[in-house]
Amino acid sequence: MSYRIKVPAKTLPVDEAHMLSSLDHALHRAGDYRRPVLVGLGVLVLAAAVVGGVFYVDRQAAQQAQDLEREAMRFLTAPSANDPQKADHALKEAIAKYRQIVDQYPRTSIAPLALYHLGNALVQTNELSAAIEAYQRFIMLYGSNPSMAGLVQQRLAYVYLHKGDRDQAVKALTGILETPGTLNRDQALFELARLEESLSRPEGASARYQELIKTYPNSPFTSEATIRTKILDTKKSLESQPASTSMAPAVAPSQKSPSSPPPSASKKTP
Repeated sequence: MSYRIKVPAKTLPVDEAHMLSSLDHALHRAGDYRRPVLVGLGVLVLAAAVVGGVFYVDRQAAQQAQDLEREAMRFLTAPSANDPQKADHALKEAIAKYRQIVDQYPRTSIAPLALYHLGNALVQTNELSAAIEAYQRFIMLYGSNPSMAGLVQQRLAYVYLHKGDRDQAVKALTGILETPGTLNRDQALFELARLEESLSRPEGASARYQELIKTYPNSPFTSEATIRTKILDTKKSLESQPASTSMAPAVAPSQKSPSSPPPSASKKTP
Protein backbone atom coordinates (compact mmCIF):
# COMPACT_ATOMS: atom_id res chain seq x y z
CA MET A 1 0.00 0.00 0.00
CA SER A 2 1.48 3.30 -1.03
CA TYR A 3 1.42 6.46 1.13
CA ARG A 4 0.91 9.90 -0.31
CA ILE A 5 3.04 12.71 1.11
CA LYS A 6 1.08 15.85 1.80
CA VAL A 7 2.67 18.93 0.44
CA PRO A 8 1.73 22.20 2.33
CA ALA A 9 -0.10 24.67 0.30
CA LYS A 10 1.93 27.51 -0.99
CA THR A 11 1.44 30.76 0.95
CA LEU A 12 0.47 33.74 -0.98
CA PRO A 13 3.17 36.39 -1.36
CA VAL A 14 2.98 39.28 1.08
CA ASP A 15 1.39 42.33 -0.29
CA GLU A 16 4.34 44.70 -0.24
CA ALA A 17 2.22 47.71 -1.07
CA HIS A 18 -0.11 46.98 1.83
CA MET A 19 2.87 46.52 4.19
CA LEU A 20 4.41 49.83 3.13
CA SER A 21 1.16 51.67 3.62
CA SER A 22 0.84 50.28 7.17
CA LEU A 23 4.38 51.41 7.99
CA ASP A 24 3.70 54.87 6.65
CA HIS A 25 0.54 55.04 8.74
CA ALA A 26 2.44 54.02 11.90
CA LEU A 27 5.14 56.59 11.22
CA HIS A 28 2.50 59.23 10.66
CA ARG A 29 0.79 58.40 13.94
CA ALA A 30 4.16 58.51 15.75
CA GLY A 31 4.75 61.93 14.26
CA ASP A 32 1.44 63.11 15.67
CA TYR A 33 2.54 62.13 19.22
CA ARG A 34 6.10 63.34 18.87
CA ARG A 35 5.45 66.87 19.99
CA PRO A 36 3.50 66.01 23.17
CA VAL A 37 6.15 63.43 24.07
CA LEU A 38 8.94 65.94 23.60
CA VAL A 39 7.06 68.52 25.61
CA GLY A 40 6.53 66.02 28.43
CA LEU A 41 10.20 65.08 28.43
CA GLY A 42 11.13 68.75 28.55
CA VAL A 43 8.87 69.34 31.51
CA LEU A 44 10.38 66.38 33.34
CA VAL A 45 13.92 67.61 32.68
CA LEU A 46 12.98 71.11 33.83
CA ALA A 47 11.32 69.78 36.99
CA ALA A 48 14.38 67.66 37.78
CA ALA A 49 16.60 70.70 37.29
CA VAL A 50 14.42 72.81 39.60
CA VAL A 51 14.37 70.14 42.30
CA GLY A 52 18.11 69.72 42.04
CA GLY A 53 18.62 73.48 42.22
CA VAL A 54 16.40 73.79 45.29
CA PHE A 55 18.20 70.91 46.96
CA TYR A 56 21.55 72.52 46.23
CA VAL A 57 20.43 75.91 47.54
CA ASP A 58 18.99 74.36 50.71
CA ARG A 59 22.18 72.44 51.29
CA GLN A 60 24.27 75.58 50.91
CA ALA A 61 21.95 77.50 53.24
CA ALA A 62 22.16 74.76 55.86
CA GLN A 63 25.95 74.80 55.69
CA GLN A 64 26.11 78.57 56.07
CA ALA A 65 23.67 78.47 58.98
CA GLN A 66 25.80 75.85 60.73
CA ASP A 67 28.90 77.99 60.25
CA LEU A 68 27.14 80.98 61.79
CA GLU A 69 25.91 78.87 64.69
CA ARG A 70 29.45 77.65 65.40
CA GLU A 71 30.69 81.25 65.40
CA ALA A 72 27.92 82.27 67.82
CA MET A 73 28.79 79.43 70.18
CA ARG A 74 32.45 80.39 69.99
CA PHE A 75 31.57 83.90 71.17
CA LEU A 76 29.37 82.57 73.97
CA THR A 77 32.02 80.18 75.25
CA ALA A 78 34.93 82.62 74.93
CA PRO A 79 36.95 82.79 78.18
CA SER A 80 36.23 86.45 78.94
CA ALA A 81 34.67 86.19 82.38
CA ASN A 82 37.36 88.36 83.95
CA ASP A 83 36.79 91.17 81.46
CA PRO A 84 33.20 92.50 81.50
CA GLN A 85 33.73 94.57 78.36
CA LYS A 86 34.95 91.57 76.38
CA ALA A 87 32.13 89.42 77.72
CA ASP A 88 29.55 92.03 76.71
CA HIS A 89 31.11 92.35 73.25
CA ALA A 90 31.15 88.57 72.77
CA LEU A 91 27.49 88.34 73.81
CA LYS A 92 26.49 91.03 71.33
CA GLU A 93 28.43 89.29 68.56
CA ALA A 94 26.63 86.03 69.34
CA ILE A 95 23.28 87.84 69.20
CA ALA A 96 24.20 89.24 65.79
CA LYS A 97 25.06 85.76 64.48
CA TYR A 98 21.81 84.27 65.78
CA ARG A 99 19.82 87.10 64.22
CA GLN A 100 21.52 86.43 60.90
CA ILE A 101 20.53 82.77 61.06
CA VAL A 102 16.86 83.35 61.86
CA ASP A 103 16.51 86.20 59.36
CA GLN A 104 18.41 84.75 56.40
CA TYR A 105 18.01 80.99 56.89
CA PRO A 106 14.64 80.43 58.65
CA ARG A 107 13.97 77.20 56.72
CA THR A 108 17.09 75.42 57.94
CA SER A 109 16.95 72.80 60.66
CA ILE A 110 19.18 74.86 62.93
CA ALA A 111 17.00 77.99 62.83
CA PRO A 112 14.64 76.96 65.70
CA LEU A 113 17.53 76.37 68.09
CA ALA A 114 19.18 79.61 66.99
CA LEU A 115 15.97 81.53 67.72
CA TYR A 116 15.77 79.96 71.18
CA HIS A 117 19.39 80.90 71.94
CA LEU A 118 18.72 84.39 70.61
CA GLY A 119 15.95 84.89 73.16
CA ASN A 120 18.16 83.60 75.99
CA ALA A 121 21.03 85.89 74.97
CA LEU A 122 18.71 88.89 74.85
CA VAL A 123 17.59 88.10 78.40
CA GLN A 124 21.24 88.15 79.47
CA THR A 125 21.61 91.64 78.05
CA ASN A 126 18.38 92.68 79.83
CA GLU A 127 16.63 93.33 76.50
CA LEU A 128 13.42 91.79 77.82
CA SER A 129 11.03 93.15 75.18
CA ALA A 130 13.27 91.85 72.38
CA ALA A 131 13.53 88.49 74.16
CA ILE A 132 9.74 88.26 74.41
CA GLU A 133 9.49 89.00 70.70
CA ALA A 134 12.02 86.25 69.91
CA TYR A 135 10.17 83.67 72.03
CA GLN A 136 6.82 84.61 70.52
CA ARG A 137 8.30 84.35 67.04
CA PHE A 138 9.50 80.85 67.88
CA ILE A 139 6.02 79.80 69.01
CA MET A 140 4.50 81.23 65.83
CA LEU A 141 7.01 79.63 63.41
CA TYR A 142 8.06 76.43 65.15
CA GLY A 143 5.24 75.71 67.58
CA SER A 144 4.74 72.32 65.96
CA ASN A 145 7.84 71.12 67.83
CA PRO A 146 6.22 70.39 71.22
CA SER A 147 9.37 69.59 73.17
CA MET A 148 11.04 72.90 72.36
CA ALA A 149 7.78 74.88 72.32
CA GLY A 150 7.14 73.98 75.95
CA LEU A 151 10.64 75.07 76.93
CA VAL A 152 10.25 78.36 75.06
CA GLN A 153 6.89 79.06 76.72
CA GLN A 154 8.47 78.44 80.11
CA ARG A 155 11.28 80.89 79.36
CA LEU A 156 8.69 83.37 78.13
CA ALA A 157 6.82 83.06 81.44
CA TYR A 158 10.02 83.76 83.39
CA VAL A 159 10.63 86.93 81.38
CA TYR A 160 7.10 88.12 82.06
CA LEU A 161 7.62 87.46 85.76
CA HIS A 162 10.87 89.41 85.62
CA LYS A 163 8.90 92.32 84.16
CA GLY A 164 6.22 91.95 86.82
CA ASP A 165 3.47 90.85 84.44
CA ARG A 166 1.98 87.89 86.28
CA ASP A 167 -1.09 87.59 84.07
CA GLN A 168 1.00 87.04 80.94
CA ALA A 169 3.22 84.62 82.86
CA VAL A 170 0.15 82.59 83.83
CA LYS A 171 -0.97 82.64 80.20
CA ALA A 172 2.41 81.35 78.99
CA LEU A 173 2.52 78.57 81.59
CA THR A 174 -1.05 77.57 80.82
CA GLY A 175 -0.04 77.34 77.16
CA ILE A 176 2.37 74.57 78.11
CA LEU A 177 -0.51 72.54 79.54
CA GLU A 178 -2.65 73.21 76.48
CA THR A 179 0.04 72.13 73.99
CA PRO A 180 0.03 68.34 73.39
CA GLY A 181 3.36 66.60 73.75
CA THR A 182 5.19 69.14 75.92
CA LEU A 183 7.72 67.57 78.25
CA ASN A 184 7.68 70.13 81.09
CA ARG A 185 4.03 69.97 82.10
CA ASP A 186 4.90 69.01 85.68
CA GLN A 187 7.11 72.07 86.11
CA ALA A 188 4.41 74.27 84.55
CA LEU A 189 1.92 73.00 87.16
CA PHE A 190 4.40 73.69 89.93
CA GLU A 191 5.09 77.23 88.71
CA LEU A 192 1.37 77.93 88.34
CA ALA A 193 0.80 76.76 91.93
CA ARG A 194 3.56 79.04 93.17
CA LEU A 195 2.00 81.94 91.31
CA GLU A 196 -1.36 81.20 92.90
CA GLU A 197 0.31 81.32 96.30
CA SER A 198 1.98 84.64 95.53
CA LEU A 199 -1.43 86.04 94.57
CA SER A 200 -2.89 84.90 97.93
CA ARG A 201 -5.12 82.28 96.31
CA PRO A 202 -4.46 79.16 98.41
CA GLU A 203 -7.36 77.19 96.93
CA GLY A 204 -6.01 77.55 93.41
CA ALA A 205 -2.49 76.75 94.56
CA SER A 206 -3.63 73.62 96.39
CA ALA A 207 -5.57 72.46 93.32
CA ARG A 208 -2.48 72.83 91.13
CA TYR A 209 -0.30 71.00 93.64
CA GLN A 210 -2.81 68.17 93.91
CA GLU A 211 -2.96 67.84 90.12
CA LEU A 212 0.83 67.65 89.98
CA ILE A 213 1.00 64.99 92.72
CA LYS A 214 -1.73 62.88 91.12
CA THR A 215 -0.64 63.17 87.48
CA TYR A 216 3.13 63.10 87.86
CA PRO A 217 3.98 61.11 91.01
CA ASN A 218 7.58 60.55 89.87
CA SER A 219 8.28 64.18 89.06
CA PRO A 220 11.13 65.88 90.95
CA PHE A 221 8.64 68.64 91.84
CA THR A 222 6.21 66.24 93.55
CA SER A 223 8.00 66.18 96.92
CA GLU A 224 8.02 69.97 97.13
CA ALA A 225 4.38 70.07 96.04
CA THR A 226 3.50 67.62 98.85
CA ILE A 227 5.21 69.81 101.43
CA ARG A 228 3.53 72.96 100.14
CA THR A 229 0.13 71.22 100.21
CA LYS A 230 0.57 70.28 103.86
CA ILE A 231 1.58 73.84 104.71
CA LEU A 232 -1.50 75.22 102.95
CA ASP A 233 -3.76 72.72 104.72
CA THR A 234 -2.27 73.67 108.08
CA LYS A 235 -2.81 77.36 107.42
CA LYS A 236 -6.39 76.69 106.36
CA SER A 237 -7.15 74.68 109.50
CA LEU A 238 -5.66 77.37 111.73
CA GLU A 239 -7.66 80.08 110.02
CA SER A 240 -10.88 78.09 110.37
CA GLN A 241 -10.54 77.73 114.16
CA PRO A 242 -12.59 80.31 116.16
CA ALA A 243 -10.55 82.90 117.94
CA SER A 244 -10.25 82.31 121.67
CA THR A 245 -12.28 84.78 123.74
CA SER A 246 -10.71 83.92 127.06
CA MET A 247 -8.39 86.51 128.36
CA ALA A 248 -5.31 85.81 130.37
CA PRO A 249 -5.82 86.50 134.09
CA ALA A 250 -4.75 89.92 135.09
CA VAL A 251 -1.59 90.06 137.04
CA ALA A 252 -2.13 91.60 140.47
CA PRO A 253 -0.16 94.75 140.88
CA SER A 254 2.77 94.26 143.10
CA GLN A 255 2.61 96.04 146.42
CA LYS A 256 5.18 98.63 147.01
CA SER A 257 7.57 97.75 149.72
CA PRO A 258 7.71 100.36 152.46
CA SER A 259 10.48 102.71 151.95
CA SER A 260 13.29 102.24 154.33
CA PRO A 261 13.76 105.05 156.76
CA PRO A 262 16.44 107.52 155.95
CA PRO A 263 19.72 106.73 157.53
CA SER A 264 20.26 108.42 160.79
CA ALA A 265 22.72 111.20 160.85
CA SER A 266 25.92 110.31 162.47
CA LYS A 267 26.67 112.09 165.72
CA LYS A 268 29.58 114.35 165.84
CA THR A 269 32.22 113.39 168.35
CA PRO A 270 33.15 116.04 170.76
